Amino acid sequence: MVSTTKIKSVDFYRKIPRDLTEASLSGAGLSIVAALAMLFLFGMELSSYLAINTSTSVIVDKSSDGDFLDIDFNISFPALSCEFASVDVSDVFGTHRLNITKTIKKVPIDPHLRATAAEFHSSSGLHLINHGDEDHDDNSTYADIPLTGAAFEKFTQHFQILVVNFYAPWCYWSNRLKPSWEKASQITRERFNPGTDDRVLLGSVDCTEEPTLCKSNHIQGYPSIRIFRRGSDLREDHGNHEHESYYGDRDTDSLVKMVEELLKPIKKEDHKLALDGKSDNAASTIKKAPVSGGCRIEGYVRAKKVPGELVISAHSGAHSFDASQMNMSHIVTHLSFGTMVSERLWTDMKRLLPYLGQSHDRLNGKSFINQRKFDVNVTIEHYLQIVKTEVTSRRSGKEHSLIEEYEYTAHSSVAHSYRYPEAKFHFELSPMQVLISENPKSFSHFITNVCAIIGGVFTVAGILDSIFQNTVRMVKKIELGKNI
Repeated sequence: MVSTTKIKSVDFYRKIPRDLTEASLSGAGLSIVAALAMLFLFGMELSSYLAINTSTSVIVDKSSDGDFLDIDFNISFPALSCEFASVDVSDVFGTHRLNITKTIKKVPIDPHLRATAAEFHSSSGLHLINHGDEDHDDNSTYADIPLTGAAFEKFTQHFQILVVNFYAPWCYWSNRLKPSWEKASQITRERFNPGTDDRVLLGSVDCTEEPTLCKSNHIQGYPSIRIFRRGSDLREDHGNHEHESYYGDRDTDSLVKMVEELLKPIKKEDHKLALDGKSDNAASTIKKAPVSGGCRIEGYVRAKKVPGELVISAHSGAHSFDASQMNMSHIVTHLSFGTMVSERLWTDMKRLLPYLGQSHDRLNGKSFINQRKFDVNVTIEHYLQIVKTEVTSRRSGKEHSLIEEYEYTAHSSVAHSYRYPEAKFHFELSPMQVLISENPKSFSHFITNVCAIIGGVFTVAGILDSIFQNTVRMVKKIELGKNI
């Protein structure tokens, strides 16, 4: 059995009896300075240990989110009606997706970007509208009653239902509607004599002659058939009559049938009209018209990871537009690519923000307003170059992805359009990605450095104290020799 004496022989820290040691003021002062130095260096080492150490590299894109990219956006157009607003996506492969509606929400807004109604649901199938086969005589005039600003107000007060065709003489679709509208107007007047029956009247407004009247009713496409009901003619905050739009076929029979359906809830002797009274058949082709001329378009679309473009414009298969009157000014509330990073995740990843480019929302909050300084028919274009940024961390010898985002640069310009003005967002993805690796420090390395700090400071302080004491002792000896 090993004795305690032999065990004590390997003691590296042998004790000197306290009565054999001597304390000094210089030693006490040096000890205080050494202790402060230890605390300071320990704090610096701890801060270094807790700090994020990253390395940045550029590698070939190894995206884990497939061949498609989500484009999230919220863009407001103060002068584009939701009735005709269309979102299209195309790419260099020749893929064209027109008038996307499944993942898009359109909300009418006023010039101050305030919502004026609930979500607007676009009518589908306008390109299949039947215009009939009535003959069209270029020398004929509209058989229905032409309306001016003053007459319009008069007739909306007099007739329980006023059906108005807002048209433009130069418009192809207006000219196709003209013979059917004339015949339907004539049939309606014969069946419901305006002189003795105040239930319905068909009228027309030439928007080239009455631009103010058309603008006040937010007419942006020609022809637009609107239905005004007496009793719903109270002006709202937006300064126009509340009314409905007709989206059905434009042949004579369909127009006459539409009028008859509107009159079903109304008897000739009645002078009151239920504002929401319309038959089920009419409900499919008649919808409430936008009460303002702007539109907020929000949602997302999926695009292939190849150069392409997102286009927002006015589109219809049965309407014409006056390019000189169109204004594609817009305010970008939000535009980002890839999976949208939540605010909570950004908060949790706050420590990583200094290492990210902060360019995932470069266009957010920016306005692109056409003040008519660039003449008419102006398209506003944005060129976006996108780079994926990924942050990874190595824990327990394995690499984990912390966050993936797409950052982009943006350059905007205006150009004259050959057809109709548009808002274009050209995007191009880089084949490379930025990889930011978080390299955590070893805890054993931290402990080693702390021990080195304590031992080093203690040793250096001991050396300095020894030098100081020996110097004082030597000076005393020299002074003693001189005195002798």
